[in-house]
Amino acid sequence: MKRKYWEDGPLCVSENKKYLRAGETPFFWMGDTAWLLIQRSSREDADLYLKNRADKGYNVIQTDFVHTIPLIDHYGHHALEGDRDFTRPELSGEYTFWDHAEYVIGKAEELGLYMGILPVWGSMVKSEALNMNNVTAYAEFLGQRFQKYPNIIWIMGGDVRGDVHPEVWDAMAAILKRYNPERLMCYHPFGRTSSSQWFGDRDWLDIHMFQSGHRRYDQRDLKSWDDLSKADEWFGEDNWRYVLRDHRQERLRPTLDAEPSYEQIPQGLHDPKEGLWQDHDVRRYAWWSVLTGACGFTYGSNAVMQFLKPCYKANYGADCSWDEAIHHPGSGQVVLLKRLMERFPYWTGEPCQQMLEGYEGDKYLRVSAFAGQDFAIFYDYSGRPFDVRLGMLTGEKVNAWWMDPSSGAFSFAGCFENHGIHTFTPAKRALGHNDAVLVLCDTGVEYIG
Repeated sequence: MKRKYWEDGPLCVSENKKYLRAGETPFFWMGDTAWLLIQRSSREDADLYLKNRADKGYNVIQTDFVHTIPLIDHYGHHALEGDRDFTRPELSGEYTFWDHAEYVIGKAEELGLYMGILPVWGSMVKSEALNMNNVTAYAEFLGQRFQKYPNIIWIMGGDVRGDVHPEVWDAMAAILKRYNPERLMCYHPFGRTSSSQWFGDRDWLDIHMFQSGHRRYDQRDLKSWDDLSKADEWFGEDNWRYVLRDHRQERLRPTLDAEPSYEQIPQGLHDPKEGLWQDHDVRRYAWWSVLTGACGFTYGSNAVMQFLKPCYKANYGADCSWDEAIHHPGSGQVVLLKRLMERFPYWTGEPCQQMLEGYEGDKYLRVSAFAGQDFAIFYDYSGRPFDVRLGMLTGEKVNAWWMDPSSGAFSFAGCFENHGIHTFTPAKRALGHNDAVLVLCDTGVEYIG
């Protein structure tokens, strides 16, 4: 039977404040997004979805309880009395909304998955449906009912700026922390922002999340509800810049991209005629952020995140159901990053752009570098040749491998004297995008093979 992370100890922040571990076991966050899983799934749906993700290698599922009001689940059960009363979660009946929520969390526990749960979607606080008058009762209910589960990570927020009623998030977080002080807590922010912008000084916050979002470099101002504030920095698609910014905070915490561009969602989110983000875009966000020091990554699929079924209206141009979308290629490709990182003591490494000689690349031409004492990993999105300054790793010689980030296949590229400048040129692939991963290791260690 697969060992479950929490059997090694509670999930916690590592000593260097950049990574996570379960007890003494390193934990690389590999998340999937299923915001409406609990609201729209049957038990059979939940079984299928969670097993698919567990088998692929995911370890965190991001979802929420109350996304909209009124909220009625697959079985016709209401989450709240009168559809709006957060002081009275609906508990009557033989099998309630909250019973189904427990079933999903229990199934995830059985499969070794953490559930990153938002108590409510951010719009519930923005609209003041959840407010200082009812948040205490609701948070007490959640704390009491779900304190027994070892596989919950609480996530405040939900696509909302942290300056929108922060007192509500502070109150809810404080109560949930009281029930399970060891349970990690995050904040899921508004598009193209990070929790570090508002909650960097909060004791309840353990991990920073940023939402790099769904826009292209040229889509800063779309005149839509999700435009940035004029005061916000604009990074475009450079999600790695959020990692650098978060790691410059006075109070250092782990950070990760909790909502990058979803596979098969429109570029810019609103207009399907703009084209859809593809698997190679998704894995670019994953590699860029992790090789800049993120503690993991969360993948998203347009149809899966809304748990789309034929009986529901499709949003954002989704054109297939969730049970088809779980097989989209990006969902299997991003996990290859986790598998590679787990071959190394990645928690001892750091971004190492200084290993690149000359031009590190701008926008799509960027090459990202990450290194520990005896290993280095490079991600080249464009497939262009790049120069590496050898001599920064241990050993007289280094072995080199190319890895195809779309398949995980390794190809030995040679043994090199560990000094001087060497040009590495990725092989052109016949099909698909030409991004590539280069791995260098001291010949005295056996991380690959």
